[in-house]
Amino acid sequence: MTQVQTRIITQLATELGARPAQIQAAVELLDDGATVPFIARYRKEATGGLDDAVLRDLLDRLHYLRELEDRRATVLESILSQGKLTDELRLAIEKADNKQLLEDLYLPYKPKRRTRAQIAREAGLQGLADEILNNPECQPEQEAAKYLNADLGVADIKAALEGARDILAEQFSENAELLAHIRKTLLERGAVRSQVVEGQENEGAKFRDYFNHQEPLSQVASHRMLAMLRGRDQGYLTLKIDLPEFWSLENPRAPHPFEATVASLSRIQLSDAPRGNFLADVCRWTWRVKLASSMESEMLSHLRDQAQNEAILVFGRNLKDLLLAAPAGAKATMGLDPGIRTGVKVAVVDSTGQVLETTTVYPHEPRKQWNESIAVLAALCNKHQVALIAIGNGTASRETDQLVTDMLQQFKNLNATKVMVSEAGASVYSASALASSELPELDVSLRGAVSIARRLQDPLAELVKIDPKSIGVGQYQHDVDQRQLSGRLDAVVEDCVNAVGVELNTASEALLARVSGLNSTVARSVVAYRNSNGRFNSRADLKKVPRLGDKTFEQAAGFLRIHGASNPLDASAVHPEAYGIVEKIAVKVGQPVDKLIGNSQVLKGLKPEEFVDERFGLPTIKDILGEIEKPGRDPRPSFKTAKFDDKVHTLQDLKPGMMLEGVVTNVANFGAFVDIGVHQDGLVHISALANTFVKDPHSVVKAGDVVKVKVLEVDIPRKRIALTMRLGDEAPRASASAPKHRSADQARPSSAPRSDRNSAPANNAFAAAFAKARQK
Repeated sequence: MTQVQTRIITQLATELGARPAQIQAAVELLDDGATVPFIARYRKEATGGLDDAVLRDLLDRLHYLRELEDRRATVLESILSQGKLTDELRLAIEKADNKQLLEDLYLPYKPKRRTRAQIAREAGLQGLADEILNNPECQPEQEAAKYLNADLGVADIKAALEGARDILAEQFSENAELLAHIRKTLLERGAVRSQVVEGQENEGAKFRDYFNHQEPLSQVASHRMLAMLRGRDQGYLTLKIDLPEFWSLENPRAPHPFEATVASLSRIQLSDAPRGNFLADVCRWTWRVKLASSMESEMLSHLRDQAQNEAILVFGRNLKDLLLAAPAGAKATMGLDPGIRTGVKVAVVDSTGQVLETTTVYPHEPRKQWNESIAVLAALCNKHQVALIAIGNGTASRETDQLVTDMLQQFKNLNATKVMVSEAGASVYSASALASSELPELDVSLRGAVSIARRLQDPLAELVKIDPKSIGVGQYQHDVDQRQLSGRLDAVVEDCVNAVGVELNTASEALLARVSGLNSTVARSVVAYRNSNGRFNSRADLKKVPRLGDKTFEQAAGFLRIHGASNPLDASAVHPEAYGIVEKIAVKVGQPVDKLIGNSQVLKGLKPEEFVDERFGLPTIKDILGEIEKPGRDPRPSFKTAKFDDKVHTLQDLKPGMMLEGVVTNVANFGAFVDIGVHQDGLVHISALANTFVKDPHSVVKAGDVVKVKVLEVDIPRKRIALTMRLGDEAPRASASAPKHRSADQARPSSAPRSDRNSAPANNAFAAAFAKARQK
């Protein structure tokens, strides 16, 4: 390895807590085109068992460190070409372990626009600046008189001293040690202060929590920081970052604490002598003119990046929980997309998700065809032996739920289970090119009902067809870097799909495209081959697909399942490259492979060490034995659903003290949102999630969980519901102290487009403030 490669491997190993050999192996596999799911599952010996989470972090940091090394080379070359690269500077640049430090070191040598300091140097004032800085006996005005030159713009002593000041201020402000010290001090002791823009009190009322707000940088939560930044960007707030002790000074012209820092780290002594006063002015100029604004901008950028990263992490965790929600299974399902005037769209799909029949019924206003609608739905259930009824949770969902309840009570012979299903993103899918190709014969309005039915059968298989950003489990998602967000969410989807595995003969193009090693082009080829040649009978048949080469086959095969294949291992997570190991095991126990699969009694008596060879180590052998004992295991939980209270349909039906069952739709840093069946999610603040201290809500709940909650407060005008999972909590008495405005910290999460039919996750109210003080 080169010195640069060694440096990268060493730093990654330190950061990730792994051995350099593990990191090097993983990097080589990634560079060779292997995917994270493939490496995590099938190359454990090489990487020492690094899991997908660590590998994702490694991939991100590898990209960063390689960019850092490229920039380091550029910086060294630039300084060398200027003839200013000393051994000390080269060593400092080579030791720089982040981009910020590298840029600080490069700053004095970086080509820049023509500054005041450069103009002063061109006027011959560098000598004056050096003399004042280095000679304790110097009298600045007397020395400045030697440098007067009207032709160069130095007409008087004042102009000469201002030029010297500009030179020294630029010199001081480019001190890497000083920049690092100020940055560290601000992060440890600084604070952010937000204030309302004069005259914007009414229009910016939703940001009223931040009209006069201050908190330490080290403690500001990501959602609060994003809210303040949004308020600033919309013109309602101003943001300042500084040391709190400076804000507390009675005299705003008093020296800033960092002025003394400039003097100290620039190795100058201040005194009452003319030279000391001049240098004090230089230090003041350095901080107030050269550094204060840029440092504030840098800190705000840092806080934005930090908040964005946290928001993206929260989004990814929620998305993972949603994608890995329990599937109801391969059963005939009726999907109902509720509507009032436009009617309830109905679609029946078979156990594989194929559309059997569609229609629209009008049980609600203005037609009120209640009984007629029940008759139509019952006939469809009988005709297609419907086992599941999926009801979208948007507008008119509870009324439609009551319709189905009445139907099941009238027709006792129907053996169907009704389930409320999130329809977040359904309209996005309905209008997409993918939906047009999958369901060309159906009207856009009916495609949503099909999607609702399918997402009950298998949430993962259906939700991969929708842009993850439209699923509605984000937190301020439109305020974060969209490229970074998309990259993270795509990685989450890829990991989820490959953790579950994909049935090759029924998977959609969208699902196949998420399989390790495949992409949309290859997935399209797989589907086209399947349509032309019929079902795949073995994994080996994949090699007949155009543009699917050996490398792609290696990456993808283990994650694809073929039930009913001639080789039963094709329905398992055992990779084809390891079939020989299973055959050895079969020979060892004297049974054919098909009899060995699922035979726990025989498999548990085997010693994995006996089957280790030069290619497959102990971790892989253990994985193989575990897989053939329970082939095709689905890592998702068993299916269960919340039972909404039949007497609760709207906000008006809610009363403090009610005990209800609901489904967690979204988890934020400050709590969890729960659908209790009233078209508006309630908030369980982090302080009300458990009877013990909760640092991270994700440690208690996740999206899709069925939970029991108690209603604490209901604010009908503002559509706010305060819930608690501490069922012993007492609901507060009615009070006039509730806030009169929604703050930005309580705003709806950024999620699907607002026009997405009022889907519950898209309309969650981040209404935390009125519950925070009362639930502790």
